[in-house]
Amino acid sequence: MKSDWRTEGVPFYRTREIVRLSEQGHVDNDLFISTSLYEEIRRQYGVPMENDIMLTAVGTIGIPYVVKKDDCFYYKDASVLCLSNVFDVSPEYFQYVLLSSLLRDQMFSASKGTTVDTITIERASEYKTLLPPLREQYRIVNEIKRIFSIIDCAESNLRILNNLIHKAKSKILELAMQGKLVPQDPTDEPAAEMLKRINPNAKILTDFQHYQFWATTTLDSVCNFERGITFPAEAKEFEQTNENIACLRTSNIQDVVDLSSIWYIDRVYLKNNTKKILKVGDIIMSTANSKELVGRSVIVRSLPYDMTFGGFVTVIRTTVLNPDFLLLFFKYQFLRGKLSKIASQTTNIANLNTKILSSIEISIPPIRTQDRIVKRVHKLYSVLDKIEASLQS
Repeated sequence: MKSDWRTEGVPFYRTREIVRLSEQGHVDNDLFISTSLYEEIRRQYGVPMENDIMLTAVGTIGIPYVVKKDDCFYYKDASVLCLSNVFDVSPEYFQYVLLSSLLRDQMFSASKGTTVDTITIERASEYKTLLPPLREQYRIVNEIKRIFSIIDCAESNLRILNNLIHKAKSKILELAMQGKLVPQDPTDEPAAEMLKRINPNAKILTDFQHYQFWATTTLDSVCNFERGITFPAEAKEFEQTNENIACLRTSNIQDVVDLSSIWYIDRVYLKNNTKKILKVGDIIMSTANSKELVGRSVIVRSLPYDMTFGGFVTVIRTTVLNPDFLLLFFKYQFLRGKLSKIASQTTNIANLNTKILSSIEISIPPIRTQDRIVKRVHKLYSVLDKIEASLQS
Protein backbone atom coordinates (compact mmCIF):
# COMPACT_ATOMS: atom_id res chain seq x y z
CA MET A 1 0.00 0.00 0.00
CA LYS A 2 1.15 3.55 -0.71
CA SER A 3 0.87 4.34 2.98
CA ASP A 4 3.76 1.91 3.54
CA TRP A 5 6.10 3.66 1.08
CA ARG A 6 9.13 5.42 2.53
CA THR A 7 12.00 7.54 1.25
CA GLU A 8 14.58 5.10 2.66
CA GLY A 9 14.77 1.52 3.82
CA VAL A 10 14.39 -1.61 1.66
CA PRO A 11 13.86 -0.90 -2.09
CA PHE A 12 10.32 -1.39 -3.36
CA TYR A 13 10.11 -2.25 -7.07
CA ARG A 14 7.33 -1.79 -9.59
CA THR A 15 7.24 -2.71 -13.29
CA ARG A 16 9.48 0.20 -14.31
CA GLU A 17 12.20 -0.76 -11.83
CA ILE A 18 12.18 -4.43 -12.91
CA VAL A 19 12.46 -3.36 -16.57
CA ARG A 20 15.49 -1.20 -15.74
CA LEU A 21 17.08 -4.00 -13.74
CA SER A 22 16.57 -6.39 -16.65
CA GLU A 23 18.00 -3.96 -19.22
CA GLN A 24 20.73 -2.22 -17.22
CA GLY A 25 21.47 -4.45 -14.23
CA HIS A 26 20.86 -1.58 -11.79
CA VAL A 27 18.21 0.97 -10.95
CA ASP A 28 18.08 4.32 -9.17
CA ASN A 29 15.10 3.66 -6.94
CA ASP A 30 13.07 6.30 -5.10
CA LEU A 31 10.55 4.08 -3.29
CA PHE A 32 11.22 2.02 -0.16
CA ILE A 33 9.48 0.19 2.64
CA SER A 34 10.67 0.06 6.22
CA THR A 35 13.08 -2.66 7.29
CA SER A 36 10.61 -3.82 9.94
CA LEU A 37 7.84 -4.27 7.34
CA TYR A 38 10.22 -6.13 5.04
CA GLU A 39 11.17 -8.53 7.87
CA GLU A 40 7.52 -9.09 8.70
CA ILE A 41 6.72 -9.91 5.04
CA ARG A 42 9.77 -12.18 4.83
CA ARG A 43 8.65 -14.19 7.87
CA GLN A 44 5.00 -14.49 6.87
CA TYR A 45 5.06 -14.72 3.06
CA GLY A 46 8.63 -14.88 1.84
CA VAL A 47 10.63 -12.45 -0.30
CA PRO A 48 12.52 -12.80 -3.60
CA MET A 49 15.47 -15.15 -3.22
CA GLU A 50 18.54 -15.82 -5.31
CA ASN A 51 17.69 -17.41 -8.71
CA ASP A 52 13.99 -16.54 -8.45
CA ILE A 53 12.55 -14.82 -11.52
CA MET A 54 10.79 -11.47 -11.25
CA LEU A 55 8.33 -10.97 -14.11
CA THR A 56 6.62 -7.70 -15.04
CA ALA A 57 2.87 -8.35 -15.13
CA VAL A 58 1.06 -5.09 -15.92
CA GLY A 59 1.55 -2.73 -18.87
CA THR A 60 5.02 -3.70 -20.06
CA ILE A 61 4.54 -7.41 -19.49
CA GLY A 62 6.87 -10.36 -19.74
CA ILE A 63 10.18 -8.71 -18.83
CA PRO A 64 12.15 -11.09 -16.58
CA TYR A 65 14.86 -10.38 -14.04
CA VAL A 66 16.92 -13.05 -12.28
CA VAL A 67 17.33 -12.27 -8.58
CA LYS A 68 20.99 -12.00 -7.61
CA LYS A 69 22.59 -13.24 -4.40
CA ASP A 70 23.00 -9.79 -2.86
CA ASP A 71 19.58 -8.45 -3.93
CA CYS A 72 17.33 -7.25 -1.15
CA PHE A 73 14.00 -5.76 -2.21
CA TYR A 74 10.25 -6.25 -2.25
CA TYR A 75 7.79 -5.60 -5.06
CA LYS A 76 4.36 -4.30 -5.89
CA ASP A 77 1.88 -7.16 -5.80
CA ALA A 78 0.12 -7.92 -9.12
CA SER A 79 2.29 -5.38 -10.95
CA VAL A 80 5.23 -7.80 -10.63
CA LEU A 81 5.15 -11.58 -10.17
CA CYS A 82 7.79 -13.54 -8.31
CA LEU A 83 8.34 -16.97 -9.88
CA SER A 84 10.02 -18.98 -7.14
CA ASN A 85 12.65 -21.34 -8.47
CA VAL A 86 11.66 -24.21 -6.16
CA PHE A 87 12.73 -26.91 -8.64
CA ASP A 88 16.23 -25.54 -9.16
CA VAL A 89 15.77 -24.87 -12.86
CA SER A 90 18.66 -22.98 -14.45
CA PRO A 91 17.53 -19.37 -13.88
CA GLU A 92 19.25 -18.19 -17.07
CA TYR A 93 17.51 -20.91 -19.08
CA PHE A 94 14.20 -19.89 -17.50
CA GLN A 95 14.92 -16.26 -18.37
CA TYR A 96 15.59 -17.11 -22.03
CA VAL A 97 12.40 -19.21 -22.13
CA LEU A 98 10.36 -16.25 -20.85
CA LEU A 99 11.84 -14.10 -23.61
CA SER A 100 11.16 -16.68 -26.32
CA SER A 101 8.31 -16.39 -28.83
CA LEU A 102 6.77 -19.57 -27.38
CA LEU A 103 6.08 -17.91 -24.02
CA ARG A 104 5.54 -14.39 -25.25
CA ASP A 105 2.84 -15.51 -27.70
CA GLN A 106 1.03 -17.10 -24.78
CA MET A 107 1.46 -14.02 -22.61
CA PHE A 108 0.05 -11.57 -25.15
CA SER A 109 -2.70 -13.80 -26.51
CA ALA A 110 -3.97 -14.34 -22.98
CA SER A 111 -3.96 -10.61 -22.26
CA LYS A 112 -6.10 -9.67 -25.30
CA GLY A 113 -9.40 -8.04 -24.51
CA THR A 114 -8.04 -6.22 -21.46
CA THR A 115 -7.50 -2.46 -21.31
CA VAL A 116 -3.90 -2.96 -20.15
CA ASP A 117 -1.75 -6.01 -20.88
CA THR A 118 -1.81 -8.13 -17.73
CA ILE A 119 -0.36 -11.41 -16.51
CA THR A 120 -2.11 -12.99 -13.56
CA ILE A 121 -0.84 -15.87 -11.45
CA GLU A 122 -3.66 -18.02 -12.81
CA ARG A 123 -2.70 -17.26 -16.42
CA ALA A 124 1.00 -17.74 -15.77
CA SER A 125 0.38 -21.15 -14.23
CA GLU A 126 -1.24 -22.28 -17.50
CA TYR A 127 1.70 -21.35 -19.75
CA LYS A 128 3.29 -24.33 -21.48
CA THR A 129 6.97 -24.73 -22.26
CA LEU A 130 9.67 -27.34 -22.76
CA LEU A 131 11.92 -28.34 -19.88
CA PRO A 132 15.02 -30.36 -20.79
CA PRO A 133 17.29 -32.04 -18.22
CA LEU A 134 19.36 -29.66 -16.10
CA ARG A 135 22.63 -30.37 -17.93
CA GLU A 136 20.90 -29.71 -21.24
CA GLN A 137 19.60 -26.41 -19.85
CA TYR A 138 23.18 -25.35 -19.09
CA ARG A 139 24.35 -26.40 -22.57
CA ILE A 140 21.52 -24.40 -24.16
CA VAL A 141 22.39 -21.34 -22.05
CA ASN A 142 26.08 -21.59 -23.01
CA GLU A 143 25.21 -21.92 -26.70
CA ILE A 144 22.87 -18.91 -26.54
CA LYS A 145 25.60 -16.87 -24.85
CA ARG A 146 28.11 -17.94 -27.51
CA ILE A 147 25.77 -16.89 -30.32
CA PHE A 148 24.91 -13.61 -28.56
CA SER A 149 28.63 -12.93 -28.20
CA ILE A 150 29.07 -13.35 -31.97
CA ILE A 151 26.10 -11.04 -32.60
CA ASP A 152 27.46 -8.44 -30.17
CA CYS A 153 30.82 -8.56 -31.91
CA ALA A 154 29.16 -8.18 -35.32
CA GLU A 155 27.08 -5.23 -34.10
CA SER A 156 30.18 -3.61 -32.63
CA ASN A 157 32.03 -4.04 -35.93
CA LEU A 158 29.00 -2.66 -37.77
CA ARG A 159 29.04 0.45 -35.60
CA ILE A 160 32.77 0.85 -36.23
CA LEU A 161 32.28 0.50 -40.00
CA ASN A 162 29.38 2.97 -40.03
CA ASN A 163 31.50 5.43 -38.05
CA LEU A 164 34.38 4.98 -40.52
CA ILE A 165 32.01 5.65 -43.43
CA HIS A 166 30.80 8.82 -41.71
CA LYS A 167 34.41 9.93 -41.17
CA ALA A 168 35.31 9.07 -44.76
CA LYS A 169 32.49 11.26 -46.08
CA SER A 170 33.60 14.10 -43.85
CA LYS A 171 37.21 13.71 -45.04
CA ILE A 172 36.08 13.69 -48.69
CA LEU A 173 34.28 16.99 -48.12
CA GLU A 174 37.35 18.42 -46.38
CA LEU A 175 39.61 17.50 -49.31
CA ALA A 176 37.04 18.89 -51.74
CA MET A 177 36.84 22.25 -49.95
CA GLN A 178 40.64 22.44 -49.71
CA GLY A 179 41.14 21.86 -53.43
CA LYS A 180 42.86 18.52 -52.91
CA LEU A 181 40.26 16.15 -54.38
CA VAL A 182 40.67 16.80 -58.12
CA PRO A 183 43.62 18.12 -60.14
CA GLN A 184 43.70 21.76 -61.14
CA ASP A 185 43.26 22.62 -64.82
CA PRO A 186 45.39 25.69 -65.74
CA THR A 187 43.12 26.39 -68.70
CA ASP A 188 40.14 27.10 -66.42
CA GLU A 189 39.05 30.70 -65.95
CA PRO A 190 40.32 31.79 -62.50
CA ALA A 191 37.56 32.15 -59.94
CA ALA A 192 38.42 35.80 -59.23
CA GLU A 193 38.01 36.72 -62.88
CA MET A 194 34.76 34.77 -63.07
CA LEU A 195 33.39 36.64 -60.04
CA LYS A 196 34.37 40.05 -61.44
CA ARG A 197 32.76 39.18 -64.76
CA ILE A 198 29.46 37.91 -63.29
CA ASN A 199 29.26 40.22 -60.28
CA PRO A 200 31.42 43.35 -60.49
CA ASN A 201 30.49 44.13 -56.86
CA ALA A 202 31.71 40.78 -55.53
CA LYS A 203 33.89 41.03 -52.43
CA ILE A 204 37.07 39.21 -53.37
CA LEU A 205 38.94 38.89 -50.08
CA THR A 206 42.06 36.87 -50.81
CA ASP A 207 43.29 34.34 -53.30
CA PHE A 208 42.86 30.78 -52.08
CA GLN A 209 46.08 29.56 -50.51
CA HIS A 210 46.19 26.06 -52.00
CA TYR A 211 45.52 26.89 -55.65
CA GLN A 212 46.11 30.21 -57.36
CA PHE A 213 42.93 29.81 -59.43
CA TRP A 214 40.64 29.76 -56.38
CA ALA A 215 39.28 32.87 -54.69
CA THR A 216 37.73 33.67 -51.32
CA THR A 217 34.58 35.76 -51.08
CA THR A 218 31.49 36.05 -48.91
CA LEU A 219 28.23 34.25 -49.58
CA ASP A 220 26.33 37.45 -50.31
CA SER A 221 28.56 37.87 -53.38
CA VAL A 222 27.45 34.56 -54.87
CA CYS A 223 24.04 33.83 -53.30
CA ASN A 224 20.59 35.24 -52.70
CA PHE A 225 18.69 34.37 -49.52
CA GLU A 226 14.93 34.05 -49.18
CA ARG A 227 13.38 33.53 -45.76
CA GLY A 228 10.25 31.45 -45.52
CA ILE A 229 6.73 32.62 -44.76
CA THR A 230 5.96 33.49 -41.15
CA PHE A 231 2.36 32.52 -40.57
CA PRO A 232 0.00 34.33 -38.22
CA ALA A 233 -1.19 32.51 -35.12
CA GLU A 234 -4.59 31.80 -36.70
CA ALA A 235 -3.07 30.06 -39.74
CA LYS A 236 -4.44 26.56 -40.16
CA GLU A 237 -3.33 23.44 -41.93
CA PHE A 238 -5.46 22.69 -44.98
CA GLU A 239 -6.16 19.64 -47.09
CA GLN A 240 -4.46 19.16 -50.46
CA THR A 241 -6.53 21.08 -53.02
CA ASN A 242 -5.86 23.30 -56.03
CA GLU A 243 -6.46 26.38 -53.86
CA ASN A 244 -3.80 25.39 -51.33
CA ILE A 245 -0.06 24.91 -51.67
CA ALA A 246 2.41 22.47 -50.13
CA CYS A 247 4.68 24.05 -47.53
CA LEU A 248 8.06 22.59 -46.57
CA ARG A 249 9.21 22.86 -42.97
CA THR A 250 12.41 21.93 -41.14
CA SER A 251 11.15 18.35 -40.67
CA ASN A 252 11.17 17.89 -44.46
CA ILE A 253 14.91 18.62 -44.65
CA GLN A 254 16.55 15.20 -44.50
CA ASP A 255 19.23 13.64 -46.74
CA VAL A 256 16.73 14.39 -49.52
CA VAL A 257 13.57 16.50 -49.48
CA ASP A 258 11.22 14.32 -47.44
CA LEU A 259 7.68 14.52 -48.83
CA SER A 260 6.17 11.90 -46.51
CA SER A 261 4.61 14.56 -44.27
CA ILE A 262 3.58 17.73 -46.08
CA TRP A 263 1.73 20.70 -44.66
CA TYR A 264 -0.68 22.59 -46.92
CA ILE A 265 -1.51 26.27 -46.49
CA ASP A 266 -3.78 28.78 -48.16
CA ARG A 267 -2.07 30.49 -51.13
CA VAL A 268 -3.20 33.82 -49.71
CA TYR A 269 -0.15 33.76 -47.42
CA LEU A 270 2.14 33.92 -50.47
CA LYS A 271 0.78 37.37 -51.38
CA ASN A 272 1.71 36.62 -55.02
CA ASN A 273 5.40 36.57 -54.06
CA THR A 274 6.97 34.27 -56.65
CA LYS A 275 10.26 34.24 -54.71
CA LYS A 276 8.47 32.11 -52.12
CA ILE A 277 7.87 29.37 -54.71
CA LEU A 278 10.56 26.68 -54.77
CA LYS A 279 12.57 25.98 -57.92
CA VAL A 280 14.70 23.03 -58.97
CA GLY A 281 18.28 23.76 -57.88
CA ASP A 282 17.24 25.71 -54.77
CA ILE A 283 19.09 24.84 -51.58
CA ILE A 284 16.81 24.57 -48.57
CA MET A 285 18.41 25.19 -45.19
CA SER A 286 16.96 24.74 -41.73
CA THR A 287 17.90 28.13 -40.26
CA ALA A 288 15.90 28.07 -37.02
CA ASN A 289 16.25 24.78 -35.20
CA SER A 290 18.01 23.01 -32.35
CA LYS A 291 21.76 23.58 -32.05
CA GLU A 292 22.43 20.14 -33.53
CA LEU A 293 20.23 20.60 -36.60
CA VAL A 294 20.53 24.27 -37.50
CA GLY A 295 22.21 24.60 -40.90
CA ARG A 296 21.08 21.23 -42.20
CA SER A 297 20.65 21.60 -45.97
CA VAL A 298 19.31 19.77 -49.01
CA ILE A 299 18.96 20.61 -52.70
CA VAL A 300 15.68 20.51 -54.60
CA ARG A 301 16.13 17.89 -57.34
CA SER A 302 12.56 17.76 -58.59
CA LEU A 303 9.17 19.30 -57.85
CA PRO A 304 6.10 17.07 -58.20
CA TYR A 305 3.91 20.13 -57.52
CA ASP A 306 4.16 23.75 -56.41
CA MET A 307 5.75 24.23 -53.00
CA THR A 308 6.54 27.09 -50.69
CA PHE A 309 8.44 27.08 -47.39
CA GLY A 310 7.90 28.12 -43.79
CA GLY A 311 9.57 30.74 -41.64
CA PHE A 312 12.17 28.42 -40.05
CA VAL A 313 13.52 27.61 -43.52
CA THR A 314 15.75 29.72 -45.76
CA VAL A 315 16.12 29.10 -49.49
CA ILE A 316 19.55 29.86 -50.96
CA ARG A 317 19.87 30.49 -54.68
CA THR A 318 22.94 31.03 -56.85
CA THR A 319 23.53 31.83 -60.50
CA VAL A 320 27.27 32.11 -59.96
CA LEU A 321 28.18 28.70 -58.54
CA ASN A 322 27.30 25.11 -59.28
CA PRO A 323 24.48 24.68 -56.70
CA ASP A 324 25.74 21.18 -55.90
CA PHE A 325 29.15 22.62 -55.03
CA LEU A 326 27.46 25.17 -52.78
CA LEU A 327 25.52 22.34 -51.10
CA LEU A 328 28.79 20.46 -50.47
CA PHE A 329 30.16 23.60 -48.85
CA PHE A 330 27.16 23.83 -46.51
CA LYS A 331 27.34 20.11 -45.68
CA TYR A 332 31.03 20.52 -44.83
CA GLN A 333 30.31 23.49 -42.58
CA PHE A 334 27.43 21.57 -40.96
CA LEU A 335 29.52 18.47 -40.26
CA ARG A 336 32.29 20.61 -38.76
CA GLY A 337 29.72 22.24 -36.46
CA LYS A 338 30.66 25.67 -37.80
CA LEU A 339 27.08 26.70 -38.62
CA SER A 340 25.84 25.90 -35.12
CA LYS A 341 28.75 27.86 -33.61
CA ILE A 342 27.99 31.07 -35.48
CA ALA A 343 24.20 30.82 -35.09
CA SER A 344 22.54 33.22 -32.68
CA GLN A 345 20.81 31.56 -29.74
CA THR A 346 17.33 32.50 -28.53
CA THR A 347 15.88 30.28 -25.79
CA ASN A 348 16.21 26.73 -27.15
CA ILE A 349 16.38 27.73 -30.81
CA ALA A 350 19.55 28.47 -32.78
CA ASN A 351 19.01 30.93 -35.63
CA LEU A 352 21.00 31.56 -38.79
CA ASN A 353 19.65 34.88 -40.00
CA THR A 354 20.40 36.37 -43.40
CA LYS A 355 23.05 38.71 -41.97
CA ILE A 356 24.99 35.78 -40.51
CA LEU A 357 24.68 33.71 -43.69
CA SER A 358 25.70 36.63 -45.92
CA SER A 359 28.98 37.17 -44.07
CA ILE A 360 30.17 33.54 -44.23
CA GLU A 361 33.39 33.26 -46.23
CA ILE A 362 33.61 30.66 -48.99
CA SER A 363 36.62 29.65 -51.07
CA ILE A 364 35.56 28.80 -54.59
CA PRO A 365 37.38 27.23 -57.54
CA PRO A 366 36.77 27.92 -61.24
CA ILE A 367 33.34 26.77 -62.39
CA ARG A 368 34.64 23.75 -64.33
CA THR A 369 36.64 22.67 -61.28
CA GLN A 370 33.44 22.93 -59.23
CA ASP A 371 31.79 20.54 -61.70
CA ARG A 372 34.68 18.06 -61.41
CA ILE A 373 34.62 18.24 -57.61
CA VAL A 374 30.88 17.60 -57.49
CA LYS A 375 31.19 14.65 -59.86
CA ARG A 376 34.08 13.16 -57.85
CA VAL A 377 32.33 13.57 -54.49
CA HIS A 378 29.11 12.00 -55.81
CA LYS A 379 31.06 9.06 -57.22
CA LEU A 380 32.90 8.42 -53.93
CA TYR A 381 29.71 8.90 -51.90
CA SER A 382 27.91 6.42 -54.16
CA VAL A 383 30.50 3.75 -53.33
CA LEU A 384 30.25 4.48 -49.60
CA ASP A 385 26.42 4.48 -49.74
CA LYS A 386 26.44 1.04 -51.37
CA ILE A 387 28.76 -0.28 -48.65
CA GLU A 388 26.53 1.26 -45.98
CA ALA A 389 23.40 -0.24 -47.55
CA SER A 390 25.01 -3.69 -47.71
CA LEU A 391 25.88 -3.45 -44.02
CA GLN A 392 22.24 -2.75 -43.17
CA SER A 393 20.82 -5.61 -45.26
